[in-house]
Amino acid sequence: MSSGKDYRRRLGDRGEKLAQAFLRSKGYKIIETNYRRREGEIDIIAQTADCLVFVEVRTRQHGQFGAPEESITQAKQKRLEALAQGYIQSHQDLPPQWRIDVVAIELDDKGYISRIELIENAVEST
Repeated sequence: MSSGKDYRRRLGDRGEKLAQAFLRSKGYKIIETNYRRREGEIDIIAQTADCLVFVEVRTRQHGQFGAPEESITQAKQKRLEALAQGYIQSHQDLPPQWRIDVVAIELDDKGYISRIELIENAVEST
């Protein structure tokens, strides 16, 4: 029997794969996935036109715990911004603009996508 942590990890991994395919279908170039620093992790770093996009993926199944995007707390937003700033400072030749988006994914009882949505500028940088 798998634990709740295993279930969440599998659901998160599946959501990230779905989000990557979704972003590619919209013309985004995936630069990096699961970028880690001590502050945490950015799920996907992508580029569209002349904009670097840091993407947080939130996946829910069976409508549990509300809409996926509602689970991003103020603390998580601050961590995402710190991670984005750290990435920008440690990499060169990046696009001049950047933003933090969310891909919200809802799966039905059978695991099929019932909603996938890109929310641009979901975290306003300060």
